[in-house]
Amino acid sequence: MIFAGQLIFAGVCVGAVYALIALGLNLTFWTTRTLNFSQGSLMMLCAVVAVAVLDGGFNIYLGLLAGVAVTGVTAAATEAIAIRPLIKLTGSMGWVVTTLGVGIFMQGFVSKFFGSQALAFPSFLFSPRDHVEIFGVRLSAQYLIILVIALVLVLLFELFQRRTAWGRALQAVSADPDLAAVMGIPVRLVVTLSFVASGLLAGIAGVLVAQITGTVDAAFGFNLLIFGFVAAVIGGMGSTWGALLGGIFLGIMEKLVGGYISTAAEQAIAFALLMIMLAVRPEGLLGEKEFVKV
Repeated sequence: MIFAGQLIFAGVCVGAVYALIALGLNLTFWTTRTLNFSQGSLMMLCAVVAVAVLDGGFNIYLGLLAGVAVTGVTAAATEAIAIRPLIKLTGSMGWVVTTLGVGIFMQGFVSKFFGSQALAFPSFLFSPRDHVEIFGVRLSAQYLIILVIALVLVLLFELFQRRTAWGRALQAVSADPDLAAVMGIPVRLVVTLSFVASGLLAGIAGVLVAQITGTVDAAFGFNLLIFGFVAAVIGGMGSTWGALLGGIFLGIMEKLVGGYISTAAEQAIAFALLMIMLAVRPEGLLGEKEFVKV
């Protein structure tokens, strides 16, 4: 039971990171009906910038702020360069290729200037040796702080969406961008800010995972992007609480499979859940069906 409890706890915490990634994907989906598949590379970029600032003799927390800022700006640039020109073409899916291309470019850029070898990433909140004991189960403090940060961010975003003018503007643009523009809502600015927020969430998720793995390299973030996408589909595209539920459910299943069957099967279970969800309930657990008039 203790082993199962540790696996479930680890799954909940890792799933909370998947939820942050899924929430970032949801943000871009709401405003542009596109997904930024360079999200995984943004996670990597934030961690690499933080390490570069630290190596320059500055404080790690300054490096984290710099990394998050860079990811926000890069996400906005991705929308302007790789997505905006293509969504004007009705029915075009070119943004899938262009966002993937941006992600590959970032990987190549980091490999060129920082090398292809893994860079050491410091533990800035707790060390791997720090634990908290609850009901006889030893829980990693690193995992626990990840869970707390992720839950706080999801809650703050939900409050922002429901209680602020900009949050209501985001919902209006998501529902009908043309009508929102007629009502005086700055649609272009709302779209840009949604990509900036998506980049910030990616950066935060990246550094939270990097402090656990202890290293970051150019390929860092690709698998996390896949799991985040699966979590978004399971929970329901466009649902904040769905992203959280889908991420935690996926994280628990991943850790249970890895603990009792094989760690090699962890990624396979994600794709299995994805196929089952698409076959049984394509709109996700908390998502709503969309009807399009033709």
